[in-house]
Amino acid sequence: MTLLLEADHLYRYYGKRCAVNDVSFTLSRGEVLGFLGPNGAGKTTTLQMLCGLLAPDTGTIKINGIDLLSQPKRAKQSLGYLPDTPPLYRDMTVQEFLRYCGQLHGMAKPQIARAITQAQDRCGLQEVTHRLIGQLSKGFQQRLGIAQAILHNPDVIILDEPTVGLDPLQIREIRALIRELGQGHGVILSTHILSEVQESCTHVQIIHQGQLILRENVAGLNQQLEAGSLEVTTRLAADLPVLAAIPGVTRIKPLTDLRLQIHYRASDNPKQKITETIMARGWGLQELTPIKKSMEDIFISLTQDDAP
Repeated sequence: MTLLLEADHLYRYYGKRCAVNDVSFTLSRGEVLGFLGPNGAGKTTTLQMLCGLLAPDTGTIKINGIDLLSQPKRAKQSLGYLPDTPPLYRDMTVQEFLRYCGQLHGMAKPQIARAITQAQDRCGLQEVTHRLIGQLSKGFQQRLGIAQAILHNPDVIILDEPTVGLDPLQIREIRALIRELGQGHGVILSTHILSEVQESCTHVQIIHQGQLILRENVAGLNQQLEAGSLEVTTRLAADLPVLAAIPGVTRIKPLTDLRLQIHYRASDNPKQKITETIMARGWGLQELTPIKKSMEDIFISLTQDDAP
């Protein structure tokens, strides 16, 4: 895959506070990278640096091999950006606004006309091309925000919370568009909606306290989600070291004296051995309930400082 974006050892300070601490990652064509983080984690600062809106204190950013800091105009020709609030002019029509955006990109008139047609087709804006932006629904405004980001056919597209405030049907349509864009571009999707990452992204990374704490492809993430947990209730208190010694068991969390949460590797699946051990030891198995892990569980366990 073609490497489109390289962020290398990025640092950004606000006074003495380190908002972004040694962040490095890459983005290739065909990748849709879900970028997650709790409020104040450094996510917005990182995105602003990637877009050239904020300079890192140290570190380098290259887009298509072009240094964003030393050659910003050249680098930004390969970059499209949708901020969390689309930069729209409500008293313009859709077509007028896209033509204006094309002029800002320095595109020739014939090129602008072709680009507007293509962007409107991809974003489903044909039926509203002559309507005032201020009269459009939130869904169409989000589509228009994406259209201006892809108008000049950039290799790297950065979308900040593109589905906020949309209804379920609009969300589904925007997610489908993001997946389609990811086939020919490299896309960074910033979102608070964890299910969106699983549905739209090929990779996910989580930033916490300025540092990347997870970088994983979605297939690997789904493997983590399949890592099992059991909630076990016994009649007598179980011997935790005995259960912990069962192959495949990774962690045991006592909930009460008689109720345990047992985590295990999905590849080993030690449920039968756990059951047999409890019965053989005479602890009396009262209940054994599988617990499906969610992406929210992974996110919380990684970003809570006091997580076990």
